[in-house]
This record gives sequence, C-alpha cells and structure tokens, in this order.
Amino acid sequence: QMKKQCDQKLLVRMKTECVPCSLNLKTQCPAGYTKITNGTGIPDCRYYLEIKTHALSFPGCRHHCMKEFEQPECCEGHWGPDCMGK
Repeated sequence: QMKKQCDQKLLVRMKTECVPCSLNLKTQCPAGYTKITNGTGIPDCRYYLEIKTHALSFPGCRHHCMKEFEQPECCEGHWGPDCMGK
C-alpha cells in the first residue's frame, strides 16, 4: 500500500501591530497563532501619534507570531481530490 497523500507543512509568520513597548506585554497573537517572542517583543518598528497637525514617530515594539498548518498534497504519481494513482 503506497502512500497517496503527502501533505506539506507550512509555516506562516506574522507580526503584531507596532505599539509602545510598555504596552506590548499583553499583546496577543491572532487566534491560531503562537507567540514566538517574549516580554515586550522586538523593538524593531515605529508607531505614530497625531498631535493636531503633526504626526510624531516613536520607537515601538511588536511580537512575532507563527502558525503551522498542513497543506494537503498528493504524493508523486497521484492526483485529484482523492489522490488516485495511475
């Protein structure tokens, strides 16, 4: 019995919105994603505050999140929705 289904594991990464680092401790990743950074996250972004006619930019933090899912794929020599062989 040859294997017909050869699912591919896919990693999807995303970053949360940039916010003041002190507020980033409680930031959660979207549903289904796992937070891969700790504490206040990574200080690699800037956020903006609009004050009257000016937008001021400040260094901020964000978290990196990851989600793993399997993409259904047929093994070599198989095809179709049921991965039928030749």
